[in-house]
Amino acid sequence: MTSSAQQTYNEPGKMQPVLVTGATGRIGRAVIAELLAAGVPVRALTRNPAAAGLPAHVEVVAGDFTEPESLDPALQGVRSVFLLWTAPPATAEAVIKRLASRARRVVLLSSPHRTDHPFFQQPNPMARLHAEIERLITAAGLESTFIRPGMFTSNAQLWWAPSIRDGGVVRWPYGAAETAPIDERDLAAVAARTLYEEGHAGGDYVLTGPESLSQAEQVGVIGSVLGRQIPFEELSPEEFRRATEGIWPGPVVEMLLDAWGATIGRPAYVISTVADVLGAPARTFRQWVSDHADAFRERPAE
Repeated sequence: MTSSAQQTYNEPGKMQPVLVTGATGRIGRAVIAELLAAGVPVRALTRNPAAAGLPAHVEVVAGDFTEPESLDPALQGVRSVFLLWTAPPATAEAVIKRLASRARRVVLLSSPHRTDHPFFQQPNPMARLHAEIERLITAAGLESTFIRPGMFTSNAQLWWAPSIRDGGVVRWPYGAAETAPIDERDLAAVAARTLYEEGHAGGDYVLTGPESLSQAEQVGVIGSVLGRQIPFEELSPEEFRRATEGIWPGPVVEMLLDAWGATIGRPAYVISTVADVLGAPARTFRQWVSDHADAFRERPAE
């Protein structure tokens, strides 16, 4: 733990917990793990504490963004809040007011909608929501840090693992579109550091992986780690729409197609924020694939 974290949490009377919202999701769990590893007490917010499945020494409390008054017990004695918005926007203002009345610092998982790169500048309902929550946090006078990850490495597992496990072809649009996927473990480490360490107030941190790779190249990396070639077949946008119809929300499909299409012909936006904050380089896409290779391996014949 850094000296500033020790000053914040290890002095008598200063062991206030960090409240983690979205605590049972993939990112929330990773943030909790990072905080625990740093010796920081954690309180986790969830709608259903009995089903949380979090480590025993995490204080699990009930609360729901759609009922702002339900957050009051979770906010008692809290200094910092990791805010991952998981509800419709109607109650955002009331929730932020409650956070401001109890907590000092909010670290918001946002999106890179302010980044001047075409991949991040396409119409995006989630980005609009994030911008409004940022405005509310600023207006409330909270000490804040905005965390802005780009594409996640785990999307490769979500999108391509079923086809790869079955030994088939990856059929996908815009194979030449380049992104710089970030490992969620790096995202969680940065978020945790900004929750317990001084010096991050006002921080506006765009997070990316360390390299620009086309989608076809990412599939190639997966094949290289698995030791076999994985064919990549280009789909047209219309073919992708048909393939995802009834499976993916239409607005998500259009958002991704717009973003991939807009970045054709230029490298992904790459920034060194992970290394700057953590003092260690961001994990590469190959490292992530190597650590998750079993998710892509062929299923044994039954």
